[in-house]
Amino acid sequence: MKITFDCADKINGLLTMTVEPADYQEQVEKTLKSYRKKAQVPGFRPGMVPMGLIKKQYGTAVKVDEVNKLMGEKLYEYIRENKIQMLGEPLPNEEKQVPQDFEKDGELTFVFDIAVAPEFKAELTGRDKVDYYTITVDDKLIDQQVEMYASQGGEFVKAEVFSGNDTITGDLRELDKKGNTKEGGITTEGGMVMPAYIKAEDQKKLFEGAKVGDIITFNPKKAYPDNDAEVAALLKVDKEQVKDLKADFSYQITEIRHFQPAEVNQALFDRVFGEGTVKDEKAFREKIAEMLKAQLVSNSDYKFMLDVRAHMEKKVGKLEFPEALLKRVMIQNNQDKGADYVEKNFEGSIKELKWHLIKEQIVAAQNIKVEDEDLKAVAKDAIRQQFAQYGMSNVPEDVLENYAAEQLKKRENLDNFVDRAVDVKLTEALKKVVKLNEKEVSLDEFNKLMQEK
Repeated sequence: MKITFDCADKINGLLTMTVEPADYQEQVEKTLKSYRKKAQVPGFRPGMVPMGLIKKQYGTAVKVDEVNKLMGEKLYEYIRENKIQMLGEPLPNEEKQVPQDFEKDGELTFVFDIAVAPEFKAELTGRDKVDYYTITVDDKLIDQQVEMYASQGGEFVKAEVFSGNDTITGDLRELDKKGNTKEGGITTEGGMVMPAYIKAEDQKKLFEGAKVGDIITFNPKKAYPDNDAEVAALLKVDKEQVKDLKADFSYQITEIRHFQPAEVNQALFDRVFGEGTVKDEKAFREKIAEMLKAQLVSNSDYKFMLDVRAHMEKKVGKLEFPEALLKRVMIQNNQDKGADYVEKNFEGSIKELKWHLIKEQIVAAQNIKVEDEDLKAVAKDAIRQQFAQYGMSNVPEDVLENYAAEQLKKRENLDNFVDRAVDVKLTEALKKVVKLNEKEVSLDEFNKLMQEK
């Protein structure tokens, strides 16, 4: 087999493969002999079908299959051995590739377009200065966390008078134009309303100070404009029935439920951090501060890597890419979406590709390697965060280990965990390489910085 590669402009490569009969004949003959042993043809005993008949029936298909496998192996072997940084997949050249006759013996020639990554150098040293924002854990942040834990441990209790975010349950009856119960109108028992979520202010005000037993006249369609699904759910009818509904309804309140957050006491301390871990509110707040500080490091690290990216993209400058060829690659990979999709998303794809290439060099320079323990650590961290969203901060280590092991068994999760592990190790490495311009900010200030991105 002969392979030549030309890349005059450094980014648009042309690879030509010439496949000779000696490259594939032996494997074709071997495959056809295997077919002969299994072939069942009327008039012939198994294994005794003439080879000429086998070749006539299967020869071309087997040849095509073997040539394609051989080309795939040799093409990627050539790319790897010659250290060609190929972007995407090779594509048949639209001008120089001519149809090949597989039914005839002789050479077969294939010409491929190869998109090649631009040559550049991405380096980070102590001369590179990058911002690093440490988020201050202040009383406001701790108060918010305490309120969240109290809310998660809270419950609904019955109340006599409506206030704030209470839930109201009652019976509804459709009224006629005179304000009387409409004969044959919609009647609903146990309709539930949360006045805090009513869109129309005039309808929301009708519930202020309402008590159990009160009868309120309100209009569901005005209360929830342009939301027939909400109206239908309240009235417990099909959506079609409320499409043209305009009537007022009487609403007799049968129950008011008030959400009562849990008390900040030992029971809450035990629920959040485990029995006996903290003994008073001061220790509770200190434990929360410690936990928040650890959690917010990941926010700071994420922002740091965004700033590293911006710094490196500017430092590297504009890169030339084989745009026409990459658009063909994108179209090939998104055949169900078409050329318009490619044009709309191409600029963003090139931006992500540039960062990917920069990051590859930085990862290699820092000798970042991901081990099994790294994958387990990021899997456990992801699971720990999921539990934390539900107020569970004291998940036993063996539970995290088991969940992590199950997640790592799923192939669809593995790539994400590998990427995350690389990011974690790269972040830690780069914080020691570059000069950190350290700044302390509140969480609100940090969130504003993130919105500016």
